[in-house]
Amino acid sequence: MTMSTIEFSTSLYHNDTNCDLTVADAVWVGTALLHFHNPSVPAFSTEDITATVQNAHLTKGLQKSIYLHVNQHCVANRPPNSNRSCALFAVGRGDRRLFRLGDKRDPARAGAPTHPDWNKLPSKYIFLKDWYEEVWNGGSACTATDPLLDLIGSGAQLWSDEPADQYVANLRAGWEGRP
Repeated sequence: MTMSTIEFSTSLYHNDTNCDLTVADAVWVGTALLHFHNPSVPAFSTEDITATVQNAHLTKGLQKSIYLHVNQHCVANRPPNSNRSCALFAVGRGDRRLFRLGDKRDPARAGAPTHPDWNKLPSKYIFLKDWYEEVWNGGSACTATDPLLDLIGSGAQLWSDEPADQYVANLRAGWEGRP
């Protein structure tokens, strides 16, 4: 996905002054804005998130710092590297989405924040708090399931009358000598 295909205008939130958010909080706000305005897009490229943070003037942080936060520092399922924030989740190929309750995180990030301190969020972005809690992490949020994890327990009835090892041994009985 490229910015040209993403429906979102930072001019809605842009003024000539920076919000002066921390880089981690700015990354969360930028990603939340992208999701809010593009609900059918499951994840965004590192470059798109970085550009949104910069174009909306969410922080005074440098482009390199913003990029590092999107790529590593704020990514829950990557080992922490100076920042333990769990604002984002890596879905592959450099794409990121906001962290959701239930997402797996690196064990070293346990207990780390998943969103900005709501009391420090600028008033023009406070609507993102309700959206995040009610839509993104709420029951109406669209979550992709892992088809392999969905199979857990699906074959339990096959060996409910005997231990699994015995079941496999019975299946293999008579295999000796067959080509």
